[in-house]
Amino acid sequence: MQKRPIFTIGYGNREISDCIVLLKRYDIKFLIDVRSKPFSSFNPYFSKNNLEYFLKQNQIRYVFMGDLLGGVPQIEACYTNGRVDYSKVEQQLFYQRGISRLQTAWEKQVPVALMCSEEKPEECHRSKLIGRTLEKKGIPVVHIDQTGELVSQQEVIERISGGQLSLFEEVYMSNRKYL
Repeated sequence: MQKRPIFTIGYGNREISDCIVLLKRYDIKFLIDVRSKPFSSFNPYFSKNNLEYFLKQNQIRYVFMGDLLGGVPQIEACYTNGRVDYSKVEQQLFYQRGISRLQTAWEKQVPVALMCSEEKPEECHRSKLIGRTLEKKGIPVVHIDQTGELVSQQEVIERISGGQLSLFEEVYMSNRKYL
């Protein structure tokens, strides 16, 4: 029997009700918030307290892990030229603790989805950092994309690379400068 993957989802400009419908469609029981800062001025329904309230009304538990798995770490050693360097983040103890928690959830087959703000998984650290780390550990990752469809981690990496094979290890970094 094939094990259930770890899912990811981005809310972007989705309505909270649409997001909950998708979580229920894929039988998600725990939503793990991997935003470094769990609030949204653009879409306030996805700010921590509001989100937690709406999820609870729908029997989905909210878990904040942005301190461990967030895309904008507070440690300067995680940056190269002002951008988050995901290969440096992977080496950090806090990040490894977060991945270990996800691995435990997967081993126990807890139905989880990682959530961030970017709707398209190829534009988010969910795929470029967390998804790549989990895949290296043999943990399957499936992204709920902007259309609500499931896309494998491999398909998202192909979107990022344009389907081109690289002779060298890809270096993934944040799109924006933070420092």
